[in-house]
Amino acid sequence: MYLNEFLLVALVHLLAVISPGPDFAVVIRNSVSAGHRIGLYTATGIGLGIFVHVAYSLLGIGLIVSQSVWLFNLMKLLAAAYLLYIGFRALQAKPATADSALSETSRLSARQAFVQGFITNGLNPKATLFFLSLFTAVISHDTPLLVQAGYGVYLAFATGAWFCLVAMLFSREVVRRTFNRLGHWFDRLMGGVLIGLGLHLALSQWLKRD
Repeated sequence: MYLNEFLLVALVHLLAVISPGPDFAVVIRNSVSAGHRIGLYTATGIGLGIFVHVAYSLLGIGLIVSQSVWLFNLMKLLAAAYLLYIGFRALQAKPATADSALSETSRLSARQAFVQGFITNGLNPKATLFFLSLFTAVISHDTPLLVQAGYGVYLAFATGAWFCLVAMLFSREVVRRTFNRLGHWFDRLMGGVLIGLGLHLALSQWLKRD
């Protein structure tokens, strides 16, 4: 009965999840620098972070956020600050020797990688806007709450699966060797990307006013 609606939700989500953003940048950086295990923990954190958006969408809090400009802007600033923090840390990367590379790789624990992925997605305003649109414009208000929750479970699983695939791809030895030839320059590049995303979030409200 709800198959057509589910297929539309799945298609819209696919187009959204494969577009580059903070989640994509964090998974690639962690996978290349620390390997598939850390990349997979990061991807899992991102997947479970989806439940944050699903929860407030089902509870109606998302509508409150969309109607409260200051609350939404505060969320954007928090996300921007976190991305800037990660980005500036990445910019501090130094050329690694054979011994220091191992130390740098093992510095990020599985728990830290998971939390980093969870926070990056949970505070992502792009995800907030996506879920507000999804649960108000795509999913019918007549759809039972249990069915909507089922959609949410699928979205979390599909997001985690996609970023696990990204993590496995970018943690392949041949890919890591290619990126690691540039070593700290790659880390700095990803740091610049994260800082750019953070600045875009922080400045977007003023740019819109102009």
